[in-house]
Amino acid sequence: MKIISTVLFLVSGLLFCQNTVYRDFKKIPEILDNPELLYPFIMPDSKYQYWSVFRNNPDPDLAVVYESQMPPYMTLNDPVPEKGFFQKCLGKDCFSYLMACENGRSVYFLTEQQLRDFIGSVDNLPEAVLIANTYGFSVDADNGLGSSYKTDDQYISLYLSKTKTCPLTKESFLIRINRKTGKTDSKSNGIYFKSKECITG
Repeated sequence: MKIISTVLFLVSGLLFCQNTVYRDFKKIPEILDNPELLYPFIMPDSKYQYWSVFRNNPDPDLAVVYESQMPPYMTLNDPVPEKGFFQKCLGKDCFSYLMACENGRSVYFLTEQQLRDFIGSVDNLPEAVLIANTYGFSVDADNGLGSSYKTDDQYISLYLSKTKTCPLTKESFLIRINRKTGKTDSKSNGIYFKSKECITG
């Protein structure tokens, strides 16, 4: 009986250790849990005359998510693309895309990989979170296992979450992003929340 109880204690201890955050990590500010609030922090490696992020909405006033300062002589009449990054559904307001003006010509960035290429080297925490978002990770502001970070000269490390909706499950991941190359690797830190309910819509 003592052997069984000892084994159970060790197993539960190992599981508990998985669901922890290293002490030198700080909490990610809650404002960074929304990808649309991360774009103003992008510092692209290439120089563009102008760039802007849009959502696919036919109303021009609702379509613009973020735009850098546009020179007064520029007029943009490019058509809305049929696809983009962060695809959520079909129809309007279902994806985002980035358009930049380079040497007087419009250049589109329509996929998650192209968005990562646009960002280039990782200059700050919001860029790191946005890159992680392109791989399906998100900030869970309610739990440190899904909203912690650490920075050094070479890497930005993040604890972020991946969510499954049925049943509602949240899994913690430790993500490490190379600040120079943007290369990303990740490993699971275990499931830290599970419900019997399903989330729809």
